[in-house]
Amino acid sequence: MAIIRITNLKLRTIIGINAWERKKKQTVLINVTIHFDASKSAKTDHINDTIDYKTLSKQIIKAVTSSKCYLLEKLCQMVLDIVMEDPNVSEAFIRIDKPGALRFAESVSVELAGHR
Repeated sequence: MAIIRITNLKLRTIIGINAWERKKKQTVLINVTIHFDASKSAKTDHINDTIDYKTLSKQIIKAVTSSKCYLLEKLCQMVLDIVMEDPNVSEAFIRIDKPGALRFAESVSVELAGHR
């Protein structure tokens, strides 16, 4: 089993329930951990035999930057659904941080997991 990690993908999106949050994009940090079988790609050294994390990150960027979710839970599920579309993914963990969401806290985050 192998793991791919996308760490602190920094994006701007509409997120939140307050009126001001619905008007101005805020920064979110997205962390993705993907478990998969890398035995074939380790032998062939071919991109078609693995998870193309560049293509995956582009899909996440497009979805997140155009979204207008109210809750981190919804945004996190949206990213998890994108990751789990790849049949090679056996397990995935998504964590999305919203820096400055609470006064005196560095960040608030939501984590979700998906399994096959």
